[in-house]
This record gives sequence, structure tokens and C-alpha cells, in this order.
Amino acid sequence: MPADFSTIHNFYEQQVVNLVSDLSANYPLLTEDHHPDVACVALNRLPPRYIRHQVDLAFHMTEKERQDSEQLIHDTVVYAFEFVQARYAMRARR
Repeated sequence: MPADFSTIHNFYEQQVVNLVSDLSANYPLLTEDHHPDVACVALNRLPPRYIRHQVDLAFHMTEKERQDSEQLIHDTVVYAFEFVQARYAMRARR
């Protein structure tokens, strides 16, 4: 019986997607079509961290590590919004 790899995912994916949705109102120039681009920019800036179950990593993180991770995700998503918005504004000027 072959191994099941379907449970493997990047620890940051769901958190980034949720934060993009939460912060999207702060960037009204970007439409929902831009949000996946924002998520991709953010995820490409974060270190890969693959897990099978979200609880696995969360269980082994200290409170400080969890807070640092949340801050890193927030800062990275804000950067990604600014980056995509700047690119969109440059294209609109052409």
C-alpha cells in the first residue's frame, strides 16, 4: 500500500490566506483577483515549513515562538500587499 502524502502542507499557507482575507479591506485598490498574488508573494518570502497536521507544530512551539511566527506572518503579508499594490499602480500608469 503506497504512502499517503496528501496530508503534507506548508505550515504558513492557511494562516497567510486567512490574514490576506482579514487585511484585504485595508487595500481597496486591489480586487479579489489580486489576493492570490498577495498570498503567493507572502508565501515565497516565508521559509518553507512543511507539516502533516497543524497541531503537530503548534504543540511543540513555545508561546514566544508562536508570537514571533504570528508577527512574521503579519509583517510578510503586509509587505506582500504593498508590493502587489505598487505593481498594480505602476501598470495602471502605463
